[in-house]
Amino acid sequence: MRLKIVQAGDPVLRQTARELTTEEIRSAEIQRLIADMRDTMYDAPGVGLAGPQVGLSLQLAVIEDKQEYTRDLTTEQLADRERNAVPFHVIINPTITETSGTKEFYEGCLSLAGFMAVVPRAERVRVECLDENAQTKVIEASGWYARILQHEIDHLNGNLYIDRMNSSTFTSLDNWNRFVKSKTAR
Repeated sequence: MRLKIVQAGDPVLRQTARELTTEEIRSAEIQRLIADMRDTMYDAPGVGLAGPQVGLSLQLAVIEDKQEYTRDLTTEQLADRERNAVPFHVIINPTITETSGTKEFYEGCLSLAGFMAVVPRAERVRVECLDENAQTKVIEASGWYARILQHEIDHLNGNLYIDRMNSSTFTSLDNWNRFVKSKTAR
């Protein structure tokens, strides 16, 4: 089932989401929510979707960066972004435990439909979380995948990319496609 993606201004996007218990994670309700969030993310399309973005203040996000999402990027752009396909997975109650380096790129958000801005993010992160089976998971990520993780974890902590963006780069998606999309790092 496709869920409604809430937009900036909805108070749920500014709350720190609550953690899920092992029992909740394994419940039919949360398993159904994960499937619905995946379908909603695919339909949007997006590379990540957090609980608050569908109006639920829960420490839960789904992530997948499909190969097909990069088909319009050049080899140079893919290398510059360190962007590779990331298989579907779930992060629950995540914590970023290590970061290193910083890189700036344009970023968008399904809850700020139609806009983009340059956002500095750590180049590498280590995330500790639970998966959809309530199993402990440690993720070591770099490049675009690290950016996706940080973006979704920000949602779980009540933050949006506009809180971190370089405000002079804020642009409509139309103008980003017109003036920026074909460039490498800014």
